[in-house]
Amino acid sequence: MNKNKLMMLLFVGSETFFFLALIISYVYYSHPGGTLSSTAKYLDIKKTLIFTLFLFSSSATIWVAGLNLKKGRKKQLIAWLIVTIILGIIFLYGQGSEYERLITSNVTISQNVFGSAFFTLTGFHGIHVIIGLIVLSVITILVASEKFESIEATAFESASIYWHFVDAVWIVVFSVVYIGAVI
Repeated sequence: MNKNKLMMLLFVGSETFFFLALIISYVYYSHPGGTLSSTAKYLDIKKTLIFTLFLFSSSATIWVAGLNLKKGRKKQLIAWLIVTIILGIIFLYGQGSEYERLITSNVTISQNVFGSAFFTLTGFHGIHVIIGLIVLSVITILVASEKFESIEATAFESASIYWHFVDAVWIVVFSVVYIGAVI
């Protein structure tokens, strides 16, 4: 296995434990009758589901970008990377609009345990999305500038692993935070 991919898998593994700790904390405080159960009503599940679909779609677009990389189709690779980046930005916009709505409803990180748990968990995920978008943007610029050689294709593969990880984490976060709020 390539060293870059191995290091990314190890990094993703360590980040998995980090997110697991945040999710367990969230679940601990959201048990029936617990601190979070009454304040989770502020969440906009339908709107967040729409933005979630954009993020999930980005896993498909980065996969298609990878297929184009393997076939040496540079223009298509760049196009699919740009689509992936746009989908990620749309997701972040949705998360930002959710934050704005919650804050105007007086639900903040310092208001109560729900605010602290919600903004910490979703905020760290958002930071991971931003990091992924920066990496994908750099790769897109390198490909477009003719500096992306086939030997550097492992950079794309590592970024792709990271991006799929970000999507997988959101599946769990969305399930626990949003779907869990209505169950």
